[in-house]
Amino acid sequence: MDCTAKLGISHAAGMIQDNLTECFGAMGADNYRFNKEYNAFWVFTKTMVHFERRPDWEEIFLAETFPVNNAVFRTEVNSVFKDRNGKILLTANTECCCLDLTSHRPKKITDTDFPRENFPASVFENRFNKFDFETTDEDYVYSQQVRCQLMDMSNHLNNIEYVKMGVGVLDADFIKSHEIKEMEVHYMGECKEFQKLKIYKTEKDGKIFVRIRESDRTVFEMSMSF
Repeated sequence: MDCTAKLGISHAAGMIQDNLTECFGAMGADNYRFNKEYNAFWVFTKTMVHFERRPDWEEIFLAETFPVNNAVFRTEVNSVFKDRNGKILLTANTECCCLDLTSHRPKKITDTDFPRENFPASVFENRFNKFDFETTDEDYVYSQQVRCQLMDMSNHLNNIEYVKMGVGVLDADFIKSHEIKEMEVHYMGECKEFQKLKIYKTEKDGKIFVRIRESDRTVFEMSMSF
């Protein structure tokens, strides 16, 4: 929950990622097995979330997650959250790519036993956007150093920590007075312990854009529509 006593923006992203991980585990396609069997691992490169309504504190809802295709080098995984009456709360789509564990180069998903056909119908119609925005020193908001509590088993900054930093460009009053409609995130690089990140915010075409940079490289970009 966030300061509105509803499912927070970054919390929703975290649940989507956790459910995806559980889904791949149930399919026998998680990183633990793919590391051993195929010298491969998954990276989540993009996620888009469309919000109909954020569930309230203590509200019970159902979350479903399932892959919808196999495009050789990537797959897309849909998530849908529904209330107890079956009404949709949010839908999401995540792009997942398979990489070689040694070289970190793209690896064909078709070289594994990941499903190739008979996928469920997609519940997400929108396509990922190519972000087109600029940031300057005037758009700088704050800095964050990567510490151990922000890292995962890969020894890199966990994806959801980027989302949290992105949401962090907003203040509580804004969150309380604006309801999010859509969020899109692009994970563009890896960050390690003790690296210092700079978070920038700008607005364009009615959207809030966030860019996170480590030194001279961009590692994360995000858009939010309210």
